[in-house]
Amino acid sequence: MPILGDRRLRRAGREERLSVVDHLDELRNRLIVSGITLVVAFALCYAFHEQLINLLEQPLPQKFQDSGLITLSPTEPFFVTLKVCFWAAILLSLPVWLYQVYAFVIPAVQDQSRRRMLLIVAGVSSLFLAGVAFGFFVVLPVALTFLLDFGGDAFQTQVRAGEYFSFATTLMLGSGIMFEVPVAMVALARIGVTTADFYVRQWRIAIVVIAAIAAVLPGGDPFSMLLLMIPQIGLYAVGVLLAKRFGGPPLWAREAWASAEDDVEDTALGSGTSP
Repeated sequence: MPILGDRRLRRAGREERLSVVDHLDELRNRLIVSGITLVVAFALCYAFHEQLINLLEQPLPQKFQDSGLITLSPTEPFFVTLKVCFWAAILLSLPVWLYQVYAFVIPAVQDQSRRRMLLIVAGVSSLFLAGVAFGFFVVLPVALTFLLDFGGDAFQTQVRAGEYFSFATTLMLGSGIMFEVPVAMVALARIGVTTADFYVRQWRIAIVVIAAIAAVLPGGDPFSMLLLMIPQIGLYAVGVLLAKRFGGPPLWAREAWASAEDDVEDTALGSGTSP
């Protein structure tokens, strides 16, 4: 039996009627593709794990780079390396995962060309990568400098490898997710759950939420928190403009849903009048 089933992996059309088995078969195939992508990405990251670890150490203050990270068990270097490669592999696999999710879900809502789908996935992936880069190059060095130098000579500070890489990857991934705010805003406006006017009215609550998320991310110092908040406020404004441009009516008010409801009513009436 072929790994991807009897049918080539493809995107179902909006008007195409698929059975539950067909949907499950398509879902299985897309999960297999996503899993293979992760395995290949992990192998690639492991092949260059030394360069990857050296890159992630760059935001550390120079004295900690010179002294090196410490490990406290014989197995820690091995498992830390695997963990770093795993998170890097997820980052590399993200565009493929996003496309698989988008190609599986969106045809049920509206019909889109493959070119448009690829452009949307590229835009979403670019925003996430921009957020990761912002966290790595801007926020992480500021947070590390503040936290590691806090207290001056009162503490003899050493940095443990496992805790440092967990701190760094969590902050970068959190920053990448926060950069997806405009995408979430447009998606909700597109399906009619919210509107651009709603976002404008609730801007104060939005700032409070942004501040709360920035505060709970690793770091927590006022400088890194402020650095995370500034672009988020700007991205929120961009999300308002995009929601105003691409917002749509609620799903239940659209023609496809109205036609489906009419079909259900006609079927019910037909069954009620049959002898």
